[in-house]
Amino acid sequence: MQMAMSMQLIPFISTPRQGQLINLNFSNKSSILSRCLIHNSDIQTSQTQRLVHHFNPKIPIEEAVTPPTSWYTDPSFFHLELDRVFYRGWQVVGSTEQIKDPRDYFTGRLGDVEYVVCRDDSGMVRAFHNVCRHHASLLAYGSGKKSCFVCPYHGWTYGFNGALLKATRISGMKNFNDFGLLPIKVATWGPFILLNLEKENRSQKEVDCHNVSKEWLGSCSEVLSSSGIDSSLSYVCRREYTIECNWKVFCDNYLDGGYHVPYAHKGLASGLKMDSYSITMFEKVSIQSCEGSSEKSEENYDRLGRKAIYAFIYPNFMINRYGPWMDTNLVVPLGPNKCQVIFDYYLERSLKNDTDFVEKSLQDSEKVQIEDVVLCEGVQKGLQSPAYSVGRYAPTVELAMHHFHCLLYENLTK
Repeated sequence: MQMAMSMQLIPFISTPRQGQLINLNFSNKSSILSRCLIHNSDIQTSQTQRLVHHFNPKIPIEEAVTPPTSWYTDPSFFHLELDRVFYRGWQVVGSTEQIKDPRDYFTGRLGDVEYVVCRDDSGMVRAFHNVCRHHASLLAYGSGKKSCFVCPYHGWTYGFNGALLKATRISGMKNFNDFGLLPIKVATWGPFILLNLEKENRSQKEVDCHNVSKEWLGSCSEVLSSSGIDSSLSYVCRREYTIECNWKVFCDNYLDGGYHVPYAHKGLASGLKMDSYSITMFEKVSIQSCEGSSEKSEENYDRLGRKAIYAFIYPNFMINRYGPWMDTNLVVPLGPNKCQVIFDYYLERSLKNDTDFVEKSLQDSEKVQIEDVVLCEGVQKGLQSPAYSVGRYAPTVELAMHHFHCLLYENLTK
């Protein structure tokens, strides 16, 4: 055995003289390594793409199976979603309430993208990659008001227009120019702030709101506006929930056409006429609506009103309009098995000072959210079980869920 090994080594390494150092660094090692990494990356991408095709959007909902568990558990699939879904097109990141005044700002993260959104001295809304151009330190944290952005690492200072105002100890540096913050395309629609993370959109020019509305909402924008989804409501508060489930599990739960409501949300169901539930689909939006119950009780009082509208805007934003209330749900993917859901609550101005009504409404909403958290985390555990691979759709109620999965497939195969 030793002789065989020796014979295999002879063509590569000659017998060394005493004290001679052997250089095992092949001249083209980096080239070989690069080719190996690219080859492995191509293999992984190909394997992930095969997972996408385990769902067939062309099969009618009556015969279709749901996406496989890999869509909800596989890390490579999650990264493909970030690249094909979240790093493209318009994504909601916050509310104009967070930057009401000049020099207000807030920060956030979507996938690997750290961003800061602010309002400059002229009142213009701007957004930038929240990364210092010197050595990549995060520039700002949380939210608040500043006179400028000062890097906590080496003191490089930027204005609210992104310009580099001061760089310390750079004497002797050559070819140094245009080192301001990298801009991100930003827009507003109603009270919502949207970002477009595509690299070719790195421009600080103000965008055309009509075009944004068309790209983001399609033909549904007027429907939403006429349903009372606008900037006339008064902002109340924010609630955040970190949930141990894939982001799509929460979306699926929202899009089941009220299927789970009588079983999981009995208090909510008592305030709705479930047999009036209807679903309307648009290009990238689905709207579920339901009439409110005419019988008022301690559980529903006037929180839900005469009609509830639940609008899902692909890929991860929900707008709920009921009675005097509007709340929004932003589902932020944190990993294959984790997401954060951010709730912002708005109310008709005439009721904002009705403390008892506000408190009770928020308590009832909190109860529903906790019930949904339990459901979603239970589903995620089930998806990781070997007992489950794919499911089926209830054709009369889970139309919006199927529409969501078809839109995902379309994005993931582009």
